Amino acid sequence: MVGVIQILRISKRSTIIMKTVYVGMSADLIHPGHLNIINEARKFGAVTVGVMTDEAIATYKRPAYMNYEQRKLIIMSIKGVDNAVPQTTLDYEPNLRKYRPDYVVHGDDWKTGVQRKVRDRVIEVLSEWGGVLIEPAYTEGISSTKLIDYEMSKM
Repeated sequence: MVGVIQILRISKRSTIIMKTVYVGMSADLIHPGHLNIINEARKFGAVTVGVMTDEAIATYKRPAYMNYEQRKLIIMSIKGVDNAVPQTTLDYEPNLRKYRPDYVVHGDDWKTGVQRKVRDRVIEVLSEWGGVLIEPAYTEGISSTKLIDYEMSKM
């Protein structure tokens, strides 16, 4: 689905062109916050998830527990996901330029911290073609890091 707009043919006379939505995530330990983001994204169009590669994850946090292919398989099985593609860097720019989505959906937790500069770049790149960043509220009380920390504390 490289640079393609999803088209649904209703009849010979009627065609709907769906907007495209990009969601980037490591997807190492899927939790309700990930599902909330995907459910929000699907309200806006056809959802492509940029699944971060093992190398991309390692640049900003611990190594992934599952490899890329395993994570992609899980993401593709989630209702509302139309496509999953590799995201080879923490920076969304290469995939944004390749797929040119109408929307990017990401929780609002990246306004500060390690991903703040990534967010700023997403806004800048999307503005080149009128794309929009949608930031639903972060799902409080759950994160992959918290799940891992909790499990590690039990050992």
